[in-house]
Amino acid sequence: MGLPSPPLSPSYSSTLTAQQKSRSTAPPPPVFQRLPPEIYDCILRQLAIFHDEPASMSCKTCHLRDLCALSLVDRTWDRVVRPQLYGRIHIVGNDSPTQVKRFKVKFGVRLKLLRRTLRERRVLAQHVREIKVPRLQRHGATGDTRNLDLVASLVMACPNLEKLVGFYPVYGHAFDRLSHALSTRLRLKEHVWLIGENPAIAERSRKQLPPGLMDMQQADQFLHFHKSWRSLSTLFLCSHKQGVLERDIFVHTLHRLPALRHLCISSFDMDDFDDVTLQSLPQSLQSLRLQDLEGVTFWGLSEFSRTQSAQGIKQLSLINLDIKYLSTISNLLLRLQNLHRFTLVQESSPEVADGELVFQPVIASQQLQYMHWDILNPGFANENLANSICAGGFPQLRTLKAPSDHDGQLQMVCRPRAQVVLPSDKYSKAYRAFTEGNPGRLARTLFTARKQAQQRIEDARKRAMFRVVVEEDGIVQEMFDIQGYIGTVGSKISYCLDPDVPGSDNALIDFPDLVDGSKEIAPKDGCTGMWNASHHRGKKWWNHTERYRYHPVDLQRFF
Repeated sequence: MGLPSPPLSPSYSSTLTAQQKSRSTAPPPPVFQRLPPEIYDCILRQLAIFHDEPASMSCKTCHLRDLCALSLVDRTWDRVVRPQLYGRIHIVGNDSPTQVKRFKVKFGVRLKLLRRTLRERRVLAQHVREIKVPRLQRHGATGDTRNLDLVASLVMACPNLEKLVGFYPVYGHAFDRLSHALSTRLRLKEHVWLIGENPAIAERSRKQLPPGLMDMQQADQFLHFHKSWRSLSTLFLCSHKQGVLERDIFVHTLHRLPALRHLCISSFDMDDFDDVTLQSLPQSLQSLRLQDLEGVTFWGLSEFSRTQSAQGIKQLSLINLDIKYLSTISNLLLRLQNLHRFTLVQESSPEVADGELVFQPVIASQQLQYMHWDILNPGFANENLANSICAGGFPQLRTLKAPSDHDGQLQMVCRPRAQVVLPSDKYSKAYRAFTEGNPGRLARTLFTARKQAQQRIEDARKRAMFRVVVEEDGIVQEMFDIQGYIGTVGSKISYCLDPDVPGSDNALIDFPDLVDGSKEIAPKDGCTGMWNASHHRGKKWWNHTERYRYHPVDLQRFF
């Protein structure tokens, strides 16, 4: 047998008891320190939805204020909120007069304070992925050079910047610090070029014909801007007031971007972008929007459908290209095997060529899911599309947007709807024109299109399509009339008359929706924090300068 262990000393026993007591009486850690990260992310997502949803009375200033308050709770919340607070920085509207007076700065107070913070705390600058700066210009007009330099210095303070939204100055083939700063951001994912007029180029155009209007320095400088954009996936090239970008510059620029997936080209002259340039687009494209291009013809589009560059396109938008023949559209839909979304907007109607033998369906696509078909003077185009749908030409089509369906031919082949008009239609700008007089049968507004579609539904309800007779012992007991409707029962296609931009009366999103800053510069009924007026800390805590309720425009809506 082993010897018994010696008894514990009284001092050790008392010490052990004290430690046990201290452990048993110690308060548990705060509940937020025991939560998984997913709970924090869920809370922050719900907070963002509350502030950013279209029906919200809040704004970006209120959202940032709440995030800042959360970051001050404890270190755990600060660690979680910091990427959200600095990942997407949206600075909207004018500076507060109090801040201007306090810091004695005439313009850009918040931008300068943010720049100072990012320069002093490099860790915070690493989080910045997207910056929205205040609208300093209207309709793409070039702002003051000081504004460009200020935004450029802010861009240089963000090494991982991916997007600069809300500020699109015109580039006139002259050096500016903002374009240079953006060209150094290796992770930039989207960029919008508004190519403006250059005095030297305009002078050369009076003496010679293109090409050669851009000198060597201007061409090399523009190409150099794209040298480091290995991650750029979305590119917009738009001519602003006869801006020039020559053919070879187009080709070399687009082929310098290996990650390019979404491309929009708009408003260039036929000497800059034509059918030959169209055939030279890169093969990596998945979305393409061609708008107001005089040099693109029906022949060029048909030839483009044969190229390897067109085979990977999933979203195609053709805006105001004046396509003459329906066979061009048929070739595009037939040969683009990966096409899921198709948009066609123009005034004239594409028709069947004289002497051309056609069979139903005239146009068809086995994989198309969404179609925006807007032909102001439809001719036989709407009828041909409706017949093609009835003939089974679009088995996967689920949404059809047709603002210029004046006779309801396309509405007839879609799923019946009880109501098309929206409650907000009575507040539309077109409401007064509609009530005061006839706005015209061929008006291109969503308000008019919804009114016409709803009127067709109401007219159909006045007619009885079926009558149910209940008899008992040869005596008629009850008779029920089934009201009429517009549409095809069993159709999988939804008839859509909603705008791309919520609240707009235009069906299609366009460049003014992207670059117009008039609402932000002079807000009407903006947010002042009044929705939080019940806070116990009073007006000085929740009140702020009136600012526009900004909702970012996703560039993917253009495709």
